[in-house]
Order: sequence, then structure tokens, then C-alpha cells
Amino acid sequence: MNTQELFETFRDAAAHPKKQLDAYLAAGEKVVLTAPVYVPEEIIHAMGLVPMGAWGADLPLARSKEYFPAFICSIMQSILELGIRGEYDGASAIVIPSLCDSLKCLGENWKYAVPTIPFIPMTYPQNRWGEVGTAFTKAGYERVIADLEKATGAKFDEEKLTASIRVYNRHNDAMRRLAAALPRHPEVTARQRSDLFKSAFFMKKETHTALVEELLGQWGEGSQAGEKVPVMTTGILCDSPALLDIFDELGLRIVADDVAAESRQYRTDTPDGLAPLDALSEKFARMGLCSVLYHPKKERLEYIAKTAKEKGAKGVIVVLTKFCDPEEFDYPLLKKACSATGLPVALVEVDRQMEDFEQARTLLEAFKVMLV
Repeated sequence: MNTQELFETFRDAAAHPKKQLDAYLAAGEKVVLTAPVYVPEEIIHAMGLVPMGAWGADLPLARSKEYFPAFICSIMQSILELGIRGEYDGASAIVIPSLCDSLKCLGENWKYAVPTIPFIPMTYPQNRWGEVGTAFTKAGYERVIADLEKATGAKFDEEKLTASIRVYNRHNDAMRRLAAALPRHPEVTARQRSDLFKSAFFMKKETHTALVEELLGQWGEGSQAGEKVPVMTTGILCDSPALLDIFDELGLRIVADDVAAESRQYRTDTPDGLAPLDALSEKFARMGLCSVLYHPKKERLEYIAKTAKEKGAKGVIVVLTKFCDPEEFDYPLLKKACSATGLPVALVEVDRQMEDFEQARTLLEAFKVMLV
């Protein structure tokens, strides 16, 4: 495929997850949904199942409001809404981690609202370091394995998990190289950039890795030259087409991100030299720089400021999912860390129900004036 065809493939996968789901089911595959943020997909993959992201969608909410209060993350509400509507019908299970209060509520509500798709909890520790933390994480993985075997009839095999870990580490590497290459290609639009990351949740990792590596192979060195204003984004999710189109219309170019659904996913590989479940547990212990992962010193905030400077960003745009407590708590400290390095910060609040982004446009227009 040429470059344009590759981008069209990423766009199709990102924009039509139901089409992907139906294709897997038609081929006789068993699909397991994976909710944000850090589901152990390697385990699902190793059992011969297809992990498929469930991050919700931009849509009006109706039935999910029967289960959630209004003041809760719209990502969780839209995941449940899609489940109630039958958009996930055919999936064999959904794995939901316990990394924030909203995710815990999603899991409990899912059991009653979508009883046809079994809910499997992945209970992570906040104190994930040391022998106690990794043992707790491993116990959570073993619970997931037992529940997956019950829900799908698939069997777990450690050797297959070792192979799956290699598949996922290779994908991590490809995505890190992609993130490093993107700033040298100002011709890539904000929406195309989003498609590259979002499509990974809906495609088999072997397939997505091959396509990303094919794209990287077609790109030359590129150039950072261009008239667009370089910025860094941060948040849980930054995939709204209407918002991304505003970035392009205003000439704002994303040269780096700290977005949970984008680069944050790929920073940490599973280490070698350990039994596979122990290695996965150690991987989680090594993870950090994320609002939903506890760390007393909050190194993430300095990381964002440092990365923005290194990538040549003139400012940081916080795409804040409304009612996302972990991100909201970090924002004052993030603004302080960026201000200490002379980086302006803009806060754009979004949710899955937004239809009118004109307020965001006005804010970003004013922010651009500050940067140029």
C-alpha cells in the first residue's frame, strides 16, 4: 500500500470499530473487550482471543443515565450506552480495570445493564512496587485468566504468553518510533495522527504493527519545518474529529503527547528473564507517568514540561475529559510545572456528548495568539 492507502486503512479501523468486531465474529474469532486504561491484553492474545478496545464513542446518552450520576466521566457512560444498545453484541467478555472510581462503577453497572457479556475485573494495586505489589498484580492476572477460561472456553498456556509478550513489545517499539517520527512530518493532520493511535485498539497487534512499520519504511527523514505552531497535548482521550479539525484549521501541530489513549500506552515493555506472568507483573510495577497510576512525587508533571521543551512545543494543551478526577487533580500541579519552564498551558474541557466546539475554538484561537 502507498502512504495514502495506509492512512485510509487506519482511518477505517479507527472510525468503524463495529465493522472490525463484526469481521472478527464472522471469521469465527472470539473477541474480548478491553476498557481503559491498562488491561493485560497479552494474556487475552495468548489465549487465542482477540482483544478489542472499548473506549466509548461520541454519542447522545440515554439508558446509561439510569445507572450513572450526571457527574461521572462520559467515557464510562458511553461504553455502557454502547453495551446497552447492542453495539458490542457477540463479544465473549469485557475486562475492566479498577484504576479509578468511575471504572469501578462501570464494572458493577455492566453486570446488570449488559448481562449477556460477562464482566471480568482486573484489580490493580495502587502500591504496585516490590514483592507485595507484584504479587497482588499477579493474583489479579490469575483471576482474569480463570474468568476468561470460564467465559470463553479458551485455555491459558505460559509458552503462548511468552510469544504474545514479544508481539506486544514489538508493537510498543513500533508505536514509540512512530511517535518520534511524527514531529518530522507536518503534513500529517491532527485527525490522521489520532487515527494512527486509535486504530491500534481495534486491530490485531500483529496487523497494526506491520502497517505502522510499512508506513515508517515509506517515510524519509522528513523535516520539522512548516508554518504550523507546535504544541503538546495531554489528557485521557483526544480523538474527537471536531476538535482535531480545529487544531488543523488553526495551524496547531501536535509534536508530542501525553495522552492515555495514545503514547502513554507504549512507554513500558515487559522485561525479559522472568516467568511470563511475573514479567507482566513487573511491567506494571515499572509503569508510571500517568494520572491513574499512583506515584507520590508526581514525576509525570515534570515529564510533560520537559518533553514539550525537548520536542519544540511552544505550549501545552490539556484536553480534559469532564469529571475525570485523576486528571483534574493533576491540572494545578501541571500548570505550575509548565509555568516554571515558561510554557503556556491551555485547558480544553471535553466530553463524549459534545456537539458544539466553538467555545474550544475561541480558547484555542486565543492560545495560538499567545504562542506566535
